[in-house]
Amino acid sequence: MSQKKLPADFEYLPDMYSDRYFPNFLVDKVREIIKEAVGFIEEGDHSTEEIQGAFDKMTSAINELQEEFEENGSEIETAARESIGPTVDNIIKFFNIDIDIEEAIRDRDW
Repeated sequence: MSQKKLPADFEYLPDMYSDRYFPNFLVDKVREIIKEAVGFIEEGDHSTEEIQGAFDKMTSAINELQEEFEENGSEIETAARESIGPTVDNIIKFFNIDIDIEEAIRDRDW
């Protein structure tokens, strides 16, 4: 049985990419971290708890980028949260995952 895949043209972090405050190479790193969680989800046959674990791992990895953002004159803050949150929420909705966005990114430091 074929597993559901996120469309190739899915837009990750549009607000961060359009805001010059966020260096694109760092936004690319955030996108790749989110894509890892998406890859896990696309495998299929994972419980809600396992998917939440992938989101926790994703969020922790994004948290770890904070120092690198600061070193490049930026930070992961409200505007970043307002881009990351909707991106993750769109993924949750696309895959019809029964996890609230606040729960999905519960381990965030931003």
